[in-house]
Amino acid sequence: MVNTDYDIRKVLAALPHRYPMLLVDRVESITLGESIHAVKAVSFNESFFQGHFPGRPIMPGVLIVEALAQAAGLLAMESFGLTGTGRLVYFMAIEEAKFRTPVEPGCLLDLHVSFVQKRARVCKFAGRAMLGDKLACEANFTAMIGDAV
Repeated sequence: MVNTDYDIRKVLAALPHRYPMLLVDRVESITLGESIHAVKAVSFNESFFQGHFPGRPIMPGVLIVEALAQAAGLLAMESFGLTGTGRLVYFMAIEEAKFRTPVEPGCLLDLHVSFVQKRARVCKFAGRAMLGDKLACEANFTAMIGDAV
């Protein structure tokens, strides 16, 4: 089932991240156990633009991958019914990351993530960050579901 009723309150309930590290603003759609389409609205007011780069603001690639990982975290938390349990999704590995188009202030970054492999504690994902029809970043990554402490 595709769920499209997913606002910022549900994002905050599922993820432990808060400003300035929360990099998912809303979820456009989520198909539990399969995939998610989330959105990051990139604003010039974000602190990293002050130093990356003065005169040519570009979102750091590592933060684009982090946005994809947060979308994957949402997908995992919701798919396994873990929201509100205190469990966390920890990054374990990033593979084959490629950056194709710079992400600048004013962009809407579409985050498309799908499960590649699901296990009880470790999951693999494939992610693509898009700017309209242009690929900004793609990566495969692995995450572990664990306790907060």
